Amino acid sequence: MRRYHPLIAVALVALMMCPAGLAQAPAAHSSTGVKTSYSDDPQVPVAPGSFFTRHYQRPAIAPINMQNSSRLDAMIRAGKIYLSLEDAIALALENNIDIEVARYGPQIAQSDFLRAKAGGLLRGVPSAVTATASSASSQSGSGSGQTGTGSSSASAGVGSSTGGTVITQTGTAIPNLDPGFFFAGGFGHNSSPQSNTVTTGLSSISYDYRAWQGGIQQSFLTGSTVSLGYNQTRVATNNPLNDLNPNTSAAATLQFTQHLLQGWGLAVNNRNIRVAKNNLRFSDLSFEQQVTTTVAGVASLYWDLVSFVEDVKVKQTALDVAKRFYEDNKKQVEIGTLAPIEVVRAEANVALAEQDVTNSETVLQQQETIVKDALSRNGVASPSVASARVIPTDRLTVPEGEYTAKLEELVELALASRPDLAQAKINVENAKIGLSGSRSALLPTLDVQGTLTNNGLTGDTNTQTLNGQVIPHTPDAYFLGGPGNLLGQIFRRNFPNYSIGFQLSMPIRNRSAQADYIRDSLTVRQTELGEQQAIKSVRVNVQNAWIAVIQARARYQSVLKARLLQERTLDAENKKYALGASTAFLVVQTQRDLATARANEVAALAAYSRSLVNLDLQTAQVLPRYHVELAEAKSGKSSRAIPASQN
Repeated sequence: MRRYHPLIAVALVALMMCPAGLAQAPAAHSSTGVKTSYSDDPQVPVAPGSFFTRHYQRPAIAPINMQNSSRLDAMIRAGKIYLSLEDAIALALENNIDIEVARYGPQIAQSDFLRAKAGGLLRGVPSAVTATASSASSQSGSGSGQTGTGSSSASAGVGSSTGGTVITQTGTAIPNLDPGFFFAGGFGHNSSPQSNTVTTGLSSISYDYRAWQGGIQQSFLTGSTVSLGYNQTRVATNNPLNDLNPNTSAAATLQFTQHLLQGWGLAVNNRNIRVAKNNLRFSDLSFEQQVTTTVAGVASLYWDLVSFVEDVKVKQTALDVAKRFYEDNKKQVEIGTLAPIEVVRAEANVALAEQDVTNSETVLQQQETIVKDALSRNGVASPSVASARVIPTDRLTVPEGEYTAKLEELVELALASRPDLAQAKINVENAKIGLSGSRSALLPTLDVQGTLTNNGLTGDTNTQTLNGQVIPHTPDAYFLGGPGNLLGQIFRRNFPNYSIGFQLSMPIRNRSAQADYIRDSLTVRQTELGEQQAIKSVRVNVQNAWIAVIQARARYQSVLKARLLQERTLDAENKKYALGASTAFLVVQTQRDLATARANEVAALAAYSRSLVNLDLQTAQVLPRYHVELAEAKSGKSSRAIPASQN
């Protein structure tokens, strides 16, 4: 056992240099309900096991979950889904695939942060935001006037920045910040023939050796590197002249290296860590933006669904009126008070009205499919979901009173709340942080290195014979002994070596570093301009959305008056027709004009509701407006209760 004492000592030294915080982290739960253990950085899964084994095993990553939440099935009653806007938002938070994809963004950013703390290059965080699908387009021509704008409103303000992604890094190299342990060993036999036997009396000298070395190295953000190593060699020889045979020599070496110019300081060596920390916020903002975009898109889809339901009712009412007119004309033809051609005219009007109803009903069914797809993980793959009709329970918003929102206040609200503007600021900050590495690379390399080595030697008195005679040896008793004597010499520092030195390296022209600094500086300027461009776009988009609300209100007021006029016109035309002062053609034309006016009123109300959603989107007020908590969105479980009548 004594021969293993040095190995045990080195292992103890390595343990003392290991970082603190080796206790097992508490378990956490993933958004899918699968139990996963996390490291000291939340959301970063680590492999199970002890501290010494888990770093070399694959962390357990939960598979994707394609099952809908129980809320959706609970809301299906008698083959119908009675859906309020609040229910639609709750289902989107739990089941929407775009939001589920975005949930991985913060976890990816956490893994990048973990990589940066080890001194690794950053791989970047996802920043794309997916817009909700467009609404179904009306196929009934200008009669309904409805064209889904869910995607156009939902996609406004979608960010396209990269979050300071660093794939290939310029500037001073960042040291590896994870401590490293190394160990090597071996044994062998060497034989060396001797051309002169006078000194040793042997024609060949042979020796057996056993050697091993081990150590640990750690680099720091200051630009320092410290290494502690131990090497030991045991030699047994047939040389009778050695005083010690076998003998064991060892050395413990502590080495320190510090960058004084290039690579000096925290600002240079922790730049990736700072960028990774910024990207944690960036990924949270990307998630917020995806939730905002999805909720706004779902709201637009919902209001389009409501408008399509109302449009079907309008078309059905027009069909009922056309049928009654047809029946009345048919009776008058039978009694001989009306020409038969008027029946044909009324019948053609019924056919056109039936076509309008069919078009509106098919568009409604398309919209229901789009809505179910946005609120379900597996779309219409589930038979119960595919066959269920969606019945919206909310009504379109009717403008009341004067519109009092002030443009200046809305713009200031958007500038203070928009997540894409916060992301633009992070991009500028990340670009400036990265510039510190290129600035450091312009400097010459000047390193100072200090080395401290403690040596030791121990062994037994040589008992080899020469020509059958024992050669007397009187080695220093200080060197006689085993591993304890060897380690005692090392720790008492009986035979120390000291050295200190420096190394200077200066490129003559340094063009590569200058080119990197120029490019990175120009990138900073571009990023700053990108931030200003984003601010300009926000101002324009908010103003356009504000104007769109005003226009939608005005349009509704206009079509409302037009619908009231058409109702009175039809009533007057029917009375004139009954008195013989009008024709069936004019009555049919007036009926169709009223149907168009009613469809235009529904379309105007839908456009007004969508314009309000878009204004909330542009001012980043979607989540407060619909009482959406990001914590719920991240967990994938909404706290909104399912209506009791639907349980």
